[in-house]
Amino acid sequence: MWTDTHCHLDAPEFAPDRAAVLQRARAAGVTGLVLPAVAVAQFDTVRALAHEAGAAYALGIHPLWVDQAADGDLERLAEQLRTHRDDPRLVAVGEIGLDHFVPGLDRERQRHYYRAQLKLARDAGLPVILHVRRSADALLQGLRQIAVPGGIAHAFNGSAVQAGHFVAQGFALGFGGTLSFESSLQIRALARQLPATALVLETDAPDIPPHWLYRTAEERAQGLPQGRNEPAELPRIGAVLAALRGWSLAQTAEQTTANAQAALPRLAALLRGAQAPLPEAVPS
Repeated sequence: MWTDTHCHLDAPEFAPDRAAVLQRARAAGVTGLVLPAVAVAQFDTVRALAHEAGAAYALGIHPLWVDQAADGDLERLAEQLRTHRDDPRLVAVGEIGLDHFVPGLDRERQRHYYRAQLKLARDAGLPVILHVRRSADALLQGLRQIAVPGGIAHAFNGSAVQAGHFVAQGFALGFGGTLSFESSLQIRALARQLPATALVLETDAPDIPPHWLYRTAEERAQGLPQGRNEPAELPRIGAVLAALRGWSLAQTAEQTTANAQAALPRLAALLRGAQAPLPEAVPS
């Protein structure tokens, strides 16, 4: 049983065939899905989709969306967390964090939203799903000042020292399509060296395609579309991790799923019922 701890199944790229995407995931053995929201406007859609698809979800405001967020969006998030606090499918606050890679973003506004959402997660007793892009130290500083019950550092690409600090704070680290590139030396080294209990798998679908779906700039210029990532690719990504660690596929699936449940405790109860048939249709 594989668990995709980060999948944007609500993305418009999945609108034409979302039910088929879910069926392919189940056929591939991916029985756990976590759907993080990125903006207040998506909260209802993500929650409904999680219930229809038998998945888990998280609510949060992504750092790339904070410049577009309304003044009342943090209060709307707080209200949603209060209203749905007993929903077993609500497993985290996320996707939240800091992005210091994309130029032109208001870093102080990002910091304000990040810290405010950490406080909401702390008050709700929920873990967080963190966006980490050239921002690991600043994220860690926030976590030291505003303690939350762990979570997942999504698409982790920091240093070994930074990874150790996240693990010490009770976080698992997410590894996905980037792991499949032989040129990803730092990420592959981390995947080999980190404690087994620190690793979770993710796709970030439809983004971060693994190397077998990736199209170079030259190929895209020739009219070839960028490959769409989806949860069914997770076992193949898991096979890369298995080779790096010297694990069997079964061991890799079992360990990373157990790690996901430890990082997102509400996920465990959901996965116990994950063998139920997938719905024939999901919201478009």
